[in-house]
Amino acid sequence: MLPGVYDGLSARLAVAAGFEALVVGGYSVSASRLGMPDFGFLTQTEISDAARDICAAVPGIPVVVDADTGYGNALSATRTARLLHRAGAAGMILEDQEWPKRCGHMAGKRIVPAADWLAKIRAVTDLRHEGIDLFLIARTDARGIDGLDEALTRGAAAAAAGADAVFVEAPLDRDELARIAAHLAGHRPLANMVEGGRTPLLGRDELGQMGFRIILWGITGILAAGAALRDAYAAIHAMGEGPAQGTLMTFGELTDAVGLSEHLANDDRYAAE
Repeated sequence: MLPGVYDGLSARLAVAAGFEALVVGGYSVSASRLGMPDFGFLTQTEISDAARDICAAVPGIPVVVDADTGYGNALSATRTARLLHRAGAAGMILEDQEWPKRCGHMAGKRIVPAADWLAKIRAVTDLRHEGIDLFLIARTDARGIDGLDEALTRGAAAAAAGADAVFVEAPLDRDELARIAAHLAGHRPLANMVEGGRTPLLGRDELGQMGFRIILWGITGILAAGAALRDAYAAIHAMGEGPAQGTLMTFGELTDAVGLSEHLANDDRYAAE
């Protein structure tokens, strides 16, 4: 299970909760960094900068980064992969939408020909000869455009091209989820749980029994943070004072979450005598 994170604090809190790997989602980074929707506004350099900050905040934790379409053709996808590898990422997600893309659970998506997407996958996996061995998740949005059969065909082709896992976005019900897991068995099928999206929200046990090997909860963190910020700011504005203290992290809890004690120890260690 990979929780979605979008900055250093969210990454550290996810690791403190017990997660051993993380995913950086474009939806959350676009909302938190730009204050804009997941509608093709986020750029290659912005996602790689976010990835660098997150990887630095949680050293040793594998971080998979949503690389959208790779931001261009196959050569652009290889540049994106190099940037993410240099930022410290352990993996990337590469999808088959046309650019500008949009969130996989929004209407109006368009996809590129399968051959164009597969060329990007081959280009990124060829980087392994240079030592850039990212865990590559191939995402197809074909389900909402050309149907589930086409999505399954694309998913299998992506695995044959070298992808490490396959992600069919936005299936509509349990039957479709089960078909995806069965058809892509052996190719690490991935399920994406999106609150308010098109796919039913199922638990780890049920999805695991279907055959899914990876589960993303990509936007849960930003939705939780957004609700907390909205309510806190509304309370200050309405009451003219801060919200009830029991509704907030304490000052000490937050400084602990960002590792103050370690920094204080280092400050003492290197203090001038």
